[in-house]
Amino acid sequence: MSVKELNIKLEGINLLNFAGFNDNNINHIRECFDSTIVLRGENLFVKGDEQEVKTIERIINELVFLYNRQGEISTEDVKLILNLVDTGDDNRVLEKYNVTSGDVKDIILFKKNDFIKPRTRTQLIYHKKSLENDIVFAIGPAGTGKTYLAVAFAVSALKKKQVNKIVLTRPAVEAGENLGFLPGDLSEKVDPYLRPLYDALEDMIPFEKLKTYLERNTIEVVPLAYMRGRTLNNSFVILDEAQNTTTIQMKMFLTRLGANSRAIITGDTTQIDIPKRELSGLVQVQKILDGIDGIEFVFFEKSDVVRHKLVKDIIEAYEKHNTEI
Repeated sequence: MSVKELNIKLEGINLLNFAGFNDNNINHIRECFDSTIVLRGENLFVKGDEQEVKTIERIINELVFLYNRQGEISTEDVKLILNLVDTGDDNRVLEKYNVTSGDVKDIILFKKNDFIKPRTRTQLIYHKKSLENDIVFAIGPAGTGKTYLAVAFAVSALKKKQVNKIVLTRPAVEAGENLGFLPGDLSEKVDPYLRPLYDALEDMIPFEKLKTYLERNTIEVVPLAYMRGRTLNNSFVILDEAQNTTTIQMKMFLTRLGANSRAIITGDTTQIDIPKRELSGLVQVQKILDGIDGIEFVFFEKSDVVRHKLVKDIIEAYEKHNTEI
């Protein structure tokens, strides 16, 4: 018998929701095989006959897939997958969504008939860093997926019950952060500046569910000026367009984080709209926070652009123009 050892990483997974109370779901799998299966933290160790270990790996991949769709695994889910293995149809769930076993670990979020996963190497690094660190800065040109993926990270964390709340914010630079002179209530004043964040949410969450989240403040979309004085616990917080923050605003935002909270800060330092006399908080923070454990910086390039193919050409044309001035 050829013996194989395998370590399956369960990163970013709520182990209680996945393994069940007292590891009940894992115990169901153990009962069906002779291999040794041990769960230690985020590591699932498997040792046994090579073919059997491969089968167990497929089972775990299927369960991770279902967990990412549902946010938890039930005993019935485990029995379903085990039954599919017995009937030789163990890839049926993945094939239904045109997913390979290799895709499963990289999937960030499932939508109704699709899923979101990294499309470039930098996006893959971005995803990995977001799982490993409490604060991640994503810096680079437009169209590289910085904001869209950040929202996907947040929605995934909420769905998996890793956080209780999502807060999305960006500086309303065009309104000078002084919104009092504009007509209407807060929503009417700032919605035009926050629209890109709503667009991402609407692409990922069914309309009625999103409406409920917003009404209950499970998801908040607010201008940066209204973050002052708050402490955000058990939250996933995103600061978008961070190149348009001042140093004081950036410090204010970063110090809002409370217990069990995570933050993603996105921005493009080539599109700074604040007055030239003000230093961009996103530019300065790279020097101030560099090297601090738990904080990571991810830098995107124009090669990471995933919008219309002309966006990359437009960025290159502007870069060339700026160097000639």
